[in-house]
Amino acid sequence: MNFKDITPLLKTPECYRNVLEEFTQVARSLEPDAVTAIEARGFLFGSPLSIELNKPFIPLRKSGKLPFKTIACSYDLEYGQGVLEIHEDAIVSGQKIIIVDDVLASGGTMVAAMNLLEKCGAQIVGCFTVIELTEFNARNNFDLGNLLSLVKY
Repeated sequence: MNFKDITPLLKTPECYRNVLEEFTQVARSLEPDAVTAIEARGFLFGSPLSIELNKPFIPLRKSGKLPFKTIACSYDLEYGQGVLEIHEDAIVSGQKIIIVDDVLASGGTMVAAMNLLEKCGAQIVGCFTVIELTEFNARNNFDLGNLLSLVKY
């Protein structure tokens, strides 16, 4: 299997801008109240998207990285386990949320993010990724709602 990476896209401002424009166009139609992104590469797309939408940005971080009281969700990775955390006061129940990450592979991280946000009372209106690795069948294995992936391998 070839490794798929977003680094070349980041080195090309026009391509990076095109990704953000596509995300922004779709996100506006979903009318989110806030944008979340999964640490760390998801932040590269989620935070500028929140600025374009003029909506709050809420980071979903790895365990132990947030300074206040958190809510956590553990999940399985291809190579072990991970934990995502969010500040317990980051979400207002009923808020419409978009989740952003760089790559969708097995879907475990995205599903953990969805579970964590739903635990906080959020309504997930969209899941955005730059790259989707279709061989893992995440789209078929999980209900990812409004899933937008710009490039599929």
